Amino acid sequence: MRHLGSVDAAFLHIETPEVPMHLGFLNVMKLPPGYRGDFYEDVKQHLSGRLHLAEVFTRKLAPMPFDVADPVWIEDEHVDIDYHVRSVRLPRPGSNRQLEQFCARLHSGLLDRSRPLWELFVIEGLRDGNVAAYVKVHHAGVDGQAGVAFAQALFDEVPEGRPIDPPPAAKGEPGDRPGVQQMIGEAVGYSLRQFAKLANTTPAMVRATGAFLLPAADGNRKAGWRLLVGRRLTAPRTPFNVSITNQRTFAGRTIPMAEAKVIGKTFGASINEVYLATIAGALRAFLMRQDQLPERSLVASVPISTRQPGDTSANNQVSAMLVNLATDVPDPVQRLARIADASAEGKASADILKTALPTDLPWFGAPWFVSGMAAVYGRSRLADKLPPLANLIISNVPGVQKPLYFAGAELLCYYPLSLPMHGMALNITMQSYNGRLDYGLIACRHALPDLNELGDLLLAEHRELLRLAQESAAVLTPKVRAVTTTKKGAGKQAA
Repeated sequence: MRHLGSVDAAFLHIETPEVPMHLGFLNVMKLPPGYRGDFYEDVKQHLSGRLHLAEVFTRKLAPMPFDVADPVWIEDEHVDIDYHVRSVRLPRPGSNRQLEQFCARLHSGLLDRSRPLWELFVIEGLRDGNVAAYVKVHHAGVDGQAGVAFAQALFDEVPEGRPIDPPPAAKGEPGDRPGVQQMIGEAVGYSLRQFAKLANTTPAMVRATGAFLLPAADGNRKAGWRLLVGRRLTAPRTPFNVSITNQRTFAGRTIPMAEAKVIGKTFGASINEVYLATIAGALRAFLMRQDQLPERSLVASVPISTRQPGDTSANNQVSAMLVNLATDVPDPVQRLARIADASAEGKASADILKTALPTDLPWFGAPWFVSGMAAVYGRSRLADKLPPLANLIISNVPGVQKPLYFAGAELLCYYPLSLPMHGMALNITMQSYNGRLDYGLIACRHALPDLNELGDLLLAEHRELLRLAQESAAVLTPKVRAVTTTKKGAGKQAA
């Protein structure tokens, strides 16, 4: 038995039918030449031999008696592979849009909490002859970076796979779980340990909070809470700052990583800043078409990992920062510069703030209290009335930059599907893979019925930034050459 941290458990407690709290990804794959097998059966066999490589596959929840504390993870020694891995076929013609819509529907349903919290769907019937796999796993078990470790258990770097050591022998019987007395005793002991840990870290938290909120002695540093939202405590209201339903819409788009690097190198920005600027330009154009662009800039909630390098534990180690998207700036290059400044300020503030926030709080009764508050918040539709702190969620997950294979099939793409929430009905996540930046746009269907327009505007904004970068490079290169030639000539004359 292993206790969930407060952050992990929070993703369980705030989950409602309208707000499922799982992450997903969609892979389209190319089958080997001349393949005549049954890919669904191959996938089940492939997974059966490697469930032990990631604990997400085999652990399930055991709730505390009377929900007096957060649940614990226990091992499920007898995972039903036929339940977790399913086969579906798209109706004709098997278009990309049908695939996206089908994955949106799959992403709408809750995971069964009596089993390990993951599912995989093998999707056939694509008109180009490829196959696809949609996978979802609960956020209580993984964040974006832990999801990469989860994927490493699924995928291989060579088509024939890699040698896998056999799993350890089963240690229990189906349904084995701790008794009531043991569970309550563990809950009390764990809470006492967390109280002691909280007391030990309180002085450091107070110092970090002061550093975050107060200006520096020379008066140059802005207060942290003002940095996060560009001197405003709330974001402007948009059509996607509403209460949501469980219905989803999804669109995937791809940008070559090399082109994003050209833009970043030309304008002195990181790929993440280019990514944010591309989304910001698309949002600006999208809202302008609807005559709903606010005068003030939109604000993005951007998750940031607090995970140490090399840590692949399957839990959540994540904080967030708020980034001003400069959607009130018409010029794309100036917008990118503003976003780069806002991102740097946000990271600096978040680095201070994350040491001020406890990562694990002792809290008896959290399951029923937090779940009740989440249900009330959703049913009362408070998100329609309260001013939003942020307009949407934007995430960036770095991935593997080499071809990957799944049960012998080559992965062609890696589209993420993430979490819309009440008050932020739109989530855009980018996963890098093998020289690609794969964008997954997902939203509540009632707030944004079709994301294709926004996805196309995203590609258009990327092309505009790339054009400006290429023009800038073409103008700068002759000037650099002229200066270099002049310097060389002056040197020869002096000699």
